[in-house]
Amino acid sequence: MEFKGIHHVSALTAKAPENFAFYTKVMGLRLVKKTVNQDDPSVYHLFYGDEKGNPGTELTFFEIPMLGNMYEGTNSISGVSLRVPSDEALVYWKKRFAEFGVTHEEIKERAGRKTLAFKDFEGQRLLLVSDENNTGVPGGVAWEKSPVPAEYGIVGLGPVILTVRDAAATAGLLTEVMGFRKKGTYPSFAAGQPDILVFETGEGGTGAEVHVEERNDLPVERPGRGSVHHVAFRVADEEELRQWIRRIGQANYPNSGFVNRFYFYSLYFREPNGILFELATDGPGFDTDEDIHSLGESLALPPFLEPKRAQIESWLKPLDTKME
Repeated sequence: MEFKGIHHVSALTAKAPENFAFYTKVMGLRLVKKTVNQDDPSVYHLFYGDEKGNPGTELTFFEIPMLGNMYEGTNSISGVSLRVPSDEALVYWKKRFAEFGVTHEEIKERAGRKTLAFKDFEGQRLLLVSDENNTGVPGGVAWEKSPVPAEYGIVGLGPVILTVRDAAATAGLLTEVMGFRKKGTYPSFAAGQPDILVFETGEGGTGAEVHVEERNDLPVERPGRGSVHHVAFRVADEEELRQWIRRIGQANYPNSGFVNRFYFYSLYFREPNGILFELATDGPGFDTDEDIHSLGESLALPPFLEPKRAQIESWLKPLDTKME
């Protein structure tokens, strides 16, 4: 029983139209599902990914209008990586960011890979990471209608960075309960701070790593627009998810139990520093209720919310997600 890598990452936005424009027209991702937060259907939940939203490629956003500022700190998911095919792609992206006025840093090496840190229009902390020497979990397939050339396009999620007060506690959960392996370390970019710990699962590589940064010089992060809500890890199927539910319960972690999200099945729980983890199955998939060629163009609702469609649509501001 082993995770196959990272499944998806879910973040917060205050502005769905601007979010859609940035992630499709600047970043070149495909909107593979326009739906609602199943726990609060008055707000959008947008899923971006590769050509069909394969597991391991999905970056999602809950829209919370009027959401306040995020104040960076510890006990948070402080960095989300997006995989690109090569070191050369990072050079392309650096030029593209300059063209579109995207805040970005210089190309730097992290954990033996070339990376390019940047922020979206709400301060979401992101990294492009080169897949040039990746021998682990394969990436997805860049969307053929993307404005970004396929040889430079984003092909999935890379390492997720957790910033915590107590790295040993998080490491214990990852290795002793969740089956991750410690892969190594690399120096912190903050002066005088401990090395960042690298853990991997499954086939390893860019799409299957968690990086744990211990920081005791920061306050606890206050979530807001630009912060990350949770990270999800890939489980093969429902049978294996139910085994994980038993295992997490036996380790005495309070959890949600089995949750049917229609597009996948899930379990939620918090790691020792309070960061929300999800375990999610690879299927059924986003083409369950939409044609693969028109994913994300209209509001999709799971069957249990379909009877409330008229009410839900009255709560939402119209969002045109058809690509020109």
